[in-house]
Amino acid sequence: MTRLIALLAGLATVAVVGVTYLVTLGRGDVAQCFNGAVAGGAIGGPFTLVNVAGQTVTDADVITEPTLVYFGYSFCPDVCPIDNARNAAAVDILADEGYSATPIFITIDPARDTPEVMQDYVKNFSDKMIGLTGSAAQIKQAAAAYRVVYGRGDDDPDYYLMNHSVFTYLMMPGTGFATFFRREDTPQQVADQVACAIDAS
Repeated sequence: MTRLIALLAGLATVAVVGVTYLVTLGRGDVAQCFNGAVAGGAIGGPFTLVNVAGQTVTDADVITEPTLVYFGYSFCPDVCPIDNARNAAAVDILADEGYSATPIFITIDPARDTPEVMQDYVKNFSDKMIGLTGSAAQIKQAAAAYRVVYGRGDDDPDYYLMNHSVFTYLMMPGTGFATFFRREDTPQQVADQVACAIDAS
């Protein structure tokens, strides 16, 4: 009887270890890499948008390596340029350290941000930055997948501002959302956490 109890206890321990492994499979020790909480798989998802060449692309086409995804608009006077420059700088730091990552900029203002406008905009930040636009419905679907809140800020017909969320999302190919970065995170902080996530994956 004692041997049976010991055997059952041993099997229970193996089961707990196995379940723990399965739960963390594919994430390695990624959670230890981030300053903030990791929100899990509830952010991100399939989208279909249009790149700067006017071609229709999906999330699977553009998230092929660790990717920093940011939503904004090219007419943004302050926040978007600062955040996009930070993301591009983080990708450059990673490249210097032997890591490859991609910055993506998705507009929430498709009426003004045509593929041509997006092409001119993203090349100011990085040769690697991917600019994406699309129809209003496509943008709405992509933003909803990332829980991005946005809306027109005023009634000016041409020079209106847009209100929008300002998080950058780290997406990993295969496993999806890893963490998000706030505006105060520096290029080095972002790069360090992305590098850690790559090493832990």
